[in-house]
Amino acid sequence: MITKTQPVSLMIMGKEYRIACDLEEQDDLIHSARQLDVQMRKMRDSGKITGPDRIAVMAALNLAHELQLMKTQNAALNQRLSECLTKLSRKIENVLENP
Repeated sequence: MITKTQPVSLMIMGKEYRIACDLEEQDDLIHSARQLDVQMRKMRDSGKITGPDRIAVMAALNLAHELQLMKTQNAALNQRLSECLTKLSRKIENVLENP
C-alpha cells in the first residue's frame, strides 16, 4: 500500500506551520493543532505564563498529562473487560457442559 503525503497548513498562536502528513491522517493532525492552539491561547490569556516557548512547553505538558491519564484509564478498562469476558466465557462453558 502506497501512502501519499501532502503538506498541511496549520495555524498555531497566529503562526503558520506547514507539515507533511499522510492524507488519511490530515484530519487528526488538524484537530490536534486546533487543540494545541486552544490550550496555548488559554495559557497566554491567563497571564500566568509569558513567552511563546514557555507557553508551548506548558501546553505540551498538559496535553501529555491528559494523554497519560487516558492511557492509564484505557489499560484499567481493558483489564476489566478482559475479566468480564473471562467470566462470561466460563458461564457459557458451564451452561454448555451442564444443560
